[in-house]
Amino acid sequence: MAETPRGLEQRLRDTRARLETDIDLWVATSGVPDGVHLIPLSFLWDGSTFLVSTPRASITSRNLLADGRVRLSLGPTRDVVIVDGVAEPVDIADLGPEVSERFATQTGFDPSALDEPYQYFLIRPRRVQAWREANELRGRVLMRDGRWLG
Repeated sequence: MAETPRGLEQRLRDTRARLETDIDLWVATSGVPDGVHLIPLSFLWDGSTFLVSTPRASITSRNLLADGRVRLSLGPTRDVVIVDGVAEPVDIADLGPEVSERFATQTGFDPSALDEPYQYFLIRPRRVQAWREANELRGRVLMRDGRWLG
């Protein structure tokens, strides 16, 4: 049996808590010639953007460099957060040591320690949705055009 639908303020609190505490998310990209691709990645949320890192030669990197549109998914299917955003590549030198250290600490993964070159991407959310059950489909949009509602 479905729980009572959450209001906007509760969904915002729950979503922000997930962004601040989760470590991994699903990243969906699309590009030519590699097509649609889905991969789990670790992330760092700074309150306004996601930071992810993946091998430079990966399909995900190639897709994001060709077309920065990206869809992220956090949580289980019955408590999901979906983020549509725009990714931009960022060099590790431009991140600075504090951010790259926070990324490594938060995720337990340090791309700079690997032999394979990795690319960082900053993802700016444009739309955020959150729902648990069908009774929460109404009101699922929490961010529109990069602005939180409420």
